[in-house]
Amino acid sequence: MKQNLLGEPLQTCSHMPLTGFYRDGLCRTDEHDRGRHVVCAQMTEHFLDFSKAQGNDLSTPIQPHFPGLKPGDFWCLCALRWIEAYQAGLAPKIRFAATDQALLQYIDMASLRPYALDIN
Repeated sequence: MKQNLLGEPLQTCSHMPLTGFYRDGLCRTDEHDRGRHVVCAQMTEHFLDFSKAQGNDLSTPIQPHFPGLKPGDFWCLCALRWIEAYQAGLAPKIRFAATDQALLQYIDMASLRPYALDIN
């Protein structure tokens, strides 16, 4: 069973919109997921604009499978895209309980704590 950043079983990120590399609502990864979609992040307008500028437009719908994201939606982001946004000062907040602890291979917990939605 996948573990989250809290060392507990990974919780669902979102079913509306349905997210995850496997479109099962979970931000889990394995050897098939080259993007490492492990970060359960709450979208902001600033992040969506940043992602679009980097070549990944997450706000425009692609019918019938992708509704397009809006601020407030939760979505499984690629670890490296979240870190790029972090370095640019535009990283969205994350749900620790729904973020795979595989993210710790890329960034340390102390850097993540200020972005936590579900811990103090």
